[in-house]
Amino acid sequence: MGFWLVKIAATTLGETGGDAVSMSMNLGYLVGTDIFAAIFLAAVIAQIRAKCFQPFLYWTTIIATTTVDTTLADFADRSLGIGYAGGSGLLLALLLGSLLAWYRTLGSVSVTTVCSSRAEAFYWVTIMFSQTLGTALGDWTADTAGLGYTSAAVVFGGLLALIAAAYCWTRASRTLLFWAAFILTRPLGAVVGDFLDKPLNAGGLALSRYTASSTLLAFMLTGILLFKQRAARTAH
Repeated sequence: MGFWLVKIAATTLGETGGDAVSMSMNLGYLVGTDIFAAIFLAAVIAQIRAKCFQPFLYWTTIIATTTVDTTLADFADRSLGIGYAGGSGLLLALLLGSLLAWYRTLGSVSVTTVCSSRAEAFYWVTIMFSQTLGTALGDWTADTAGLGYTSAAVVFGGLLALIAAAYCWTRASRTLLFWAAFILTRPLGAVVGDFLDKPLNAGGLALSRYTASSTLLAFMLTGILLFKQRAARTAH
């Protein structure tokens, strides 16, 4: 449970932090994507080279995926003009392609098999695509579908509850449930992040993106220290 609470906080932080750079700092989606992509690549390289599991490095890499996916999804959906539906479809194809390549290369996409540099590279590429897809899905549900941020949060929270129920009371594939939960935490974080920092007339709380991001980061740090941290390959 602790892992998933920190994960949801990380995805929400990715939304507020990504928007803070691209919008509040007026750098734009493309420049924001370039900045966060560089951070993401550096974090992944450090993560792969690490000889043992380091919780703060792991979660730094997770945050890097959530920030780069926020600006990348916004760039694809808005700047390229393909819309949320087009962006979600493209990202779903990329995610499925990543999982297929991972499976065909190593024979499994279970996080229990992430014990080599090649497997970890597939793991982080898949995570990046899943996070970006989640961002697009969150925006699509809240904006295009017209549910708004709170209703969209209820929808994604309900879906996560169903996955938790399936984990507890069924024999459904743990690998499938893990990736389903991993993907769905991102749109939940996206709509919660938007709810925190969007204007009141748009259905948000109009909080400062910097304040929201700082608060979420503090929550994450507390969670990392309080909850027992395990390697990603056993976190599910």
